[in-house]
Amino acid sequence: MPDYQTCVDYILRVLESHNRGTRPLGEATDLVADIGLSSLQVMELIEKLEDHFDISIPLNILPDITTIGDLAARLRDLDG
Repeated sequence: MPDYQTCVDYILRVLESHNRGTRPLGEATDLVADIGLSSLQVMELIEKLEDHFDISIPLNILPDITTIGDLAARLRDLDG
């Protein structure tokens, strides 16, 4: 599994098109409150991450993920 920073960097690239432009994206950016991702967009993000990193992300971890940093940390900890 890639390291934390690799995960953060890729997530930031994927989410840049969703940024409302009010502030730069970072590890503390909230996926829903700051970026405004819908549940469908979150699922599309998960699919992109699974494809890119060749992993399976269990859906039961999603309620515990609110920020880009949370997501990157969980990705880093997955076995793949």
